[in-house]
Amino acid sequence: MDIREIQNLIKFVAKSGATEVKLEMDDFKITIKTTDAAASEATAYVQHIPMGQPVAQAPVAQAAPVAAPAAPSAPAADDNSKYITIKSPIIGTLYRKPSPDKPVFVEVGSTISKGDVVCVIEAMKLFNEIESEISGKIVKVLVDDASPVEFDQPLFLVDPS
Repeated sequence: MDIREIQNLIKFVAKSGATEVKLEMDDFKITIKTTDAAASEATAYVQHIPMGQPVAQAPVAQAAPVAAPAAPSAPAADDNSKYITIKSPIIGTLYRKPSPDKPVFVEVGSTISKGDVVCVIEAMKLFNEIESEISGKIVKVLVDDASPVEFDQPLFLVDPS
């Protein structure tokens, strides 16, 4: 299934009025959730399932962590409203170090400038340097090293002052 087919599926689900649709194929799983207030807004999660594992086992292990961060982030958003969030531009595995024997790119308290590399994300065996689009001070690291990240997932909180 290519990206165009996924986009068409999202549009179809949004127009149908369904609140959640799950589609499982041999090598991936797609979950599309829409909100009741605005059926045109849809969120899709595409999950690649390794061929060596049973299909029934992977969705159970992966589904819970996706839903869990959504609930606690709402109250925290009020406390962190003065901070700017650096979000993941791609899906992949986040690494905070350029290599295992090197120090981390940034830590809590590090001062960054626009264009500084804050982490790398590995996607399909390519390591993509993630650069800061703002200047400021790192106040919170939201993702652990070697953790999988989703598109638009918050990675760091930055105090721009």
